[in-house]
Amino acid sequence: MRVRNKPWAQPLIDANTELITETPDQFAGKWQGRFEQSQPIHVEIGTGKGQFIVGMAKAHPEINFVGVEIQKSVAALALKLALNENLPNLQLVAGAGESIDTYFNAGEVSRVYLNFSDPWPKTRHEKRRLTYKAFLNSYQNILPADGIIELKTDNQGFFEYSLMSLNNFGLVFDHVWLDLHNSEENENNVETEYEQKFSAKGQPIYKVKAHFRG
Repeated sequence: MRVRNKPWAQPLIDANTELITETPDQFAGKWQGRFEQSQPIHVEIGTGKGQFIVGMAKAHPEINFVGVEIQKSVAALALKLALNENLPNLQLVAGAGESIDTYFNAGEVSRVYLNFSDPWPKTRHEKRRLTYKAFLNSYQNILPADGIIELKTDNQGFFEYSLMSLNNFGLVFDHVWLDLHNSEENENNVETEYEQKFSAKGQPIYKVKAHFRG
């Protein structure tokens, strides 16, 4: 869902370029320099208002996190949240997910998160789904040989499509959860905004963790 342009978004982004960038390609191979410490980098594609990526950065100070959001006004909302936390292991990108392998060098990222991605249910829009083979190829380009993808969604159709697409691409499934919130995995689960919304309605949350073959 598109969000109406917020006039304050661009000035906020322009005033905080140490935390958010609109030109991530210029940092390919140099991301560690934007963090306080050199640590493994995890990337969320479609970070929304930032609840997940900020929560993960708070919970895991030993990992550097990058949140990528295509909608500038939404990225600015994530920036607002991040500014309130002052996390040295968090960076944000206002940019498109399909360009992800121009933002990072090969092996620069160790894990990719796809949380409640737009399911694009119409067949003619398959190529826009973030688990379509072209996107999987982009993730493989920035991950190490055994790099990990984690996906969460409430959409059963998109989840089934994603399992098929990941399998066809040759990824190895580490675990599949058909009801995340009623599993042991939920103990350390950091929720997204959409996740809270859908879970409150009683909808099951699906999750898969998979890795590329080394």
